Amino acid sequence: MPTTSTESDLSASTEALSFETKFRLLLEITRAISGSLDLDETLSLIIDSIKSFVPYDAAAIYVLETNGRDRRIRATVHRGYDEASMERLLRLGEGFVGWVVQSGGAMVIPDVRKDQRYISSDPLTLSEIVAPIIANNRIIGALNLESRTLDAYKAADLEVLTLFASTAAISIEKAILHQERLEKRRLESELAIARQVQRSLLPDKAPAVEGFDIAGLTVPNEAVGGDYYDFIPFPNHQLGIAIADVSGKGIPAALIMATFRACLRAQVRNDFSIRVILRKVNYLLWESLDSSQYVTAIYGVLDPASRRLSYGDAGHNPALLIHADGAYEELSCGNTVLGLFEDRKYIECYCAIQPGDIVALYTDGVTEAGQGGEEFGTARLVETIRRHRDAAAETIARAVYDGARAFASPAPLGDDLTIVIIKALEAPLETA
Repeated sequence: MPTTSTESDLSASTEALSFETKFRLLLEITRAISGSLDLDETLSLIIDSIKSFVPYDAAAIYVLETNGRDRRIRATVHRGYDEASMERLLRLGEGFVGWVVQSGGAMVIPDVRKDQRYISSDPLTLSEIVAPIIANNRIIGALNLESRTLDAYKAADLEVLTLFASTAAISIEKAILHQERLEKRRLESELAIARQVQRSLLPDKAPAVEGFDIAGLTVPNEAVGGDYYDFIPFPNHQLGIAIADVSGKGIPAALIMATFRACLRAQVRNDFSIRVILRKVNYLLWESLDSSQYVTAIYGVLDPASRRLSYGDAGHNPALLIHADGAYEELSCGNTVLGLFEDRKYIECYCAIQPGDIVALYTDGVTEAGQGGEEFGTARLVETIRRHRDAAAETIARAVYDGARAFASPAPLGDDLTIVIIKALEAPLETA
């Protein structure tokens, strides 16, 4: 703390300081602590400055944060306590500090031995004083001082401490806001990196497959998401096609998605059959995920020469095969989700894709987009594809997204949305 004009006053006993001297000292200390934007530094400056005008043998500052009805300790600094004592004192709702935080009132306790609310931290403590820290009419913390002298604190001490707490609250609130801004910038930076990484895991272009027009589109509900689609070309001109939906949302789901992608591609490279690939991926996920996490997926292989799609699903929304005449059917083998059970057998199925047919793979973010309890649903999805069937696959995928978003408006979609369109060509592709 910088040298002040009151240093001569401080050479005398603190108890002998007049209220006016304490008040002037308080103003100078407040100016000193107001220059810091670091919360820990601010709290340390406050607790060390307090002793200049209100003596203590032990002291602590508690800063709280409120989440709904819950309060928890955000930060604390202390002097004269050991860590075991602090563990006892940090229980909100108990002791003198708990009472002050709940009531908002300050208090002086001349003899702690006569008050059942006292939580012993030092067997030599005899008196205590506690003042709330209030910012914008909210209790954000408390100042707690203890003394080994009986009846050490008077009404004048409480008045000065309460005044100091109210002015210190401004510096604390400023430091908290600064900390939150820094944290927000850090999170935004990390999310930007996460978005980049996730985009790098998705196809950067549509695959070129003779006789087919294929495209995919994914839109995360948050900065990153748990939906995934992939195109895996093989040397024999066949194409692996995958779509998956991870339980949950946001960064946790995105991490699981990356794990699923790595597992799937590793097994595909081993040239296993689809049913074996799904069984091995299921086991790898079961080893890696929590018991409540799972992945739904479809993995298939398109053979352009025979126009046949071999596929296996794993608890995912059935793929749709929409025929050239407008009729459609759902494609599903009835397999269970991935990652919930240690060992599951999977079967694979087959379907022929005739010229003019369209296969749509999608996540439930498409069909569950809704408003007022009504969902976009399978019927609207099919109708959207029928309406745009003469357009390019990329245009059809975009039309599905636009349709689901418009149907849910003004509410957000509420979930990640992914759509893959496999269109069997029967004539030169018309431009949209």
